Amino acid sequence: MMTPLQFEESYQQEWNELEELLARAGGRATGRPLTDAVLSGARLAALYRRACEHLALARARSYPAYMVDRLDRMTADAHQLIYQHRELGFARLKAFVAQDFPRTVRRHWPYLTAAIALFVLPTLIVALMVYHRPEMILSVVDSATASSFEQMYSPSARSIGRVRTAATDWMMFGYYIRNNIGVAFQCYAGGLFAGLGSLFFLAFNGAFSGALAGFLTARGLSSTFYSFIATHAAFELTAIVLSGAAGLRVGHALLAPGRLSRLHSLVEATRSSIALVYGATAMLCIAAVIEAFWSSASWLAPSIKYGVAAVCWASVFGYFIFQGRRAD
Repeated sequence: MMTPLQFEESYQQEWNELEELLARAGGRATGRPLTDAVLSGARLAALYRRACEHLALARARSYPAYMVDRLDRMTADAHQLIYQHRELGFARLKAFVAQDFPRTVRRHWPYLTAAIALFVLPTLIVALMVYHRPEMILSVVDSATASSFEQMYSPSARSIGRVRTAATDWMMFGYYIRNNIGVAFQCYAGGLFAGLGSLFFLAFNGAFSGALAGFLTARGLSSTFYSFIATHAAFELTAIVLSGAAGLRVGHALLAPGRLSRLHSLVEATRSSIALVYGATAMLCIAAVIEAFWSSASWLAPSIKYGVAAVCWASVFGYFIFQGRRAD
């Protein structure tokens, strides 16, 4: 079996030719020399079929992600050009939700695994430390903020988890959107600093979450706190981890560009991981709706919230594990 380098060298000319034909058909030029190709449907169809074969081989042999992504992109563009199939609006959104997003998550499983570890381990470690020594919360926030946390998650609170500056659930919805998307953006954009920013923000947000959980548990507010976070966390925490995974992908592209230039490697990494960012943003919007209008409801019994949370977590895991498998 050929090595990835041998495979790429063997078919590089065909891939370049197909990309050049696609570029010319789209009214632009790539700048690559076009050897003996002419802009003909027969030649384009032949190269498209060949590229499909190469894509299947690259996936079966677990060749590098940048190679699979390049083949995946050029075959998709060729398919649209040949069959004149332009998916816009609802159809494109449906394809993204049904196939593109979950498949992209599965393709980035090494980065996703690393992001989960970077978030979960600090959460558990700091939660145990603060639970046994609640005064350690002051190393994370000041005393006034710690006191406000107790008030926010008090069983007597009219609306659980609401900050003092927000008078309504709609105001909290806007607060959650701004806060959650800000955290996700930090985790993703931090990848531009060779991945160090993503490492830091994943670990920091995990440690902060753990400190809050440990403190409120030690204060006897576990029932209110965990029933509050259980449902929306399925979407919010997953989205933050996905954003961090996308940032790690970008950071890895900068540190190890392989045979590509760092700029080209960065572009390829951004293209391959941008679906994670789009999907994470949608999940954060869902989380904000649940957090503002469901999780905060003090009149709902914790058992009901836990039941709905179990359904949400099972749905999220099932979606990423099984959705779009037929297209793989």
